[in-house]
Formats: sequence, C-alpha cells, structure tokens
Amino acid sequence: MDLDLDALNATLRNASAEEIIRWAVSLNEPIMASTSFSPNAAVMLKLVTDVAPEMPVVWADSGYNVPDAYRVAEQLIKLLKPNLKTYVPLMTAEHRNAIMGGIPHPDDNLELHREFTRQVKLEPFNRAFAELAPKIWVTGIRKEETAFRQNLDVLSWDGRGILKVAPIFYWNETDVERYMSEHNLPSCKHYFDPTKVAENRECGLHTSA
Repeated sequence: MDLDLDALNATLRNASAEEIIRWAVSLNEPIMASTSFSPNAAVMLKLVTDVAPEMPVVWADSGYNVPDAYRVAEQLIKLLKPNLKTYVPLMTAEHRNAIMGGIPHPDDNLELHREFTRQVKLEPFNRAFAELAPKIWVTGIRKEETAFRQNLDVLSWDGRGILKVAPIFYWNETDVERYMSEHNLPSCKHYFDPTKVAENRECGLHTSA
C-alpha cells in the first residue's frame, strides 16, 4: 500500500474511532483485529463488531490468565459475537512450568524470559499472521500506555510491513471508562499477562517486528 501516513494521521487524528475503522476497511485489503480480553478490552471489541462484524479478531491466549478474565471473555464472546480466532501456545502451561520452573522474571534470567515470551505470545501471533496474512492490523494500543507508544500514531507501519491502525490511540483512561459505562460493557477486575512485569511495559508484540 502506497500511503502518505503523515497526511493521513493528520486527518484521522480528529476522526472518531468508528470512522477510523471504516477507513481501514475501505482500503479493501486483508484485515484483522486483536484482543487480549484484558480490562476494558470490550471497547475495541464493540467498536470492531459494530463497524465490521466479519473482521477476524485474534486472541493469543497464553494459558496463564486468571479465572475472572476467562469468565469475562466468555461473556464478551456471547454478547458481541466477534469473529474470534483463538491461538494458543504449542506447549501447555504445565509442561512449560515444569521445564522453566515457573514464569521466568526478566531480572532473574532475561534470555529465559524472552524465550518464554516468544512461546506464549509471539509464536501464536506469528502463526495468526501467517494464516490470516493481513495487510492491516486494527489494534487497541493507546499513546498514554507506554513510552514506546509515545512515538507512534493512529497509523504506523509494523516491521512486517503491516499497517497498524489504532482507532483509540488518543483516548485517555477517562474516555475508555466513559465508553465502557455508556455501553454497559463487562470488564475483568483481575488480569494477568505473564510476559509483562509492569502495566507500562511492552510485552514484545508491538516491538518485536
């Protein structure tokens, strides 16, 4: 795709999330969205299913989440009916725990943690990319979340050559909470991403390519 991202970002910065998704769909290229079913993940799920209900939504389920998150995920699947494509690691969590001695911490063994992250998140996502072959990836990243994302915008190129589209990139936490409340969407109170040490840390998915 030959796109002037600077000009498009200047325009889309003032567009609504729904308008941004419609614009992405209008490119008529293979497209996918993603979800983690983390707190407030329902925002992007509702936006995508309202605008483009047939769009594949990839969930890379690490197998390490907590019951509350899985229960809310089931609620959202029934409520919003996304075109969900679930990818899981090639090895079970129990098998990996036995070999690695539990979830490795990057401060204790950085290389082991990187391998853990590759197995539970990057490999399943790369499998999704290989099978779905998207040219466009609709993602729920927001500017205020991490230092890395401060340098991105509504549109950015992934290292794979995929166009990343972030419809709520400029939303703040208040915007997210307002949308959740207005649409009475469920959200888990407990969530665990084993590839992160802190909320403001990248898990590697957006930085690995």
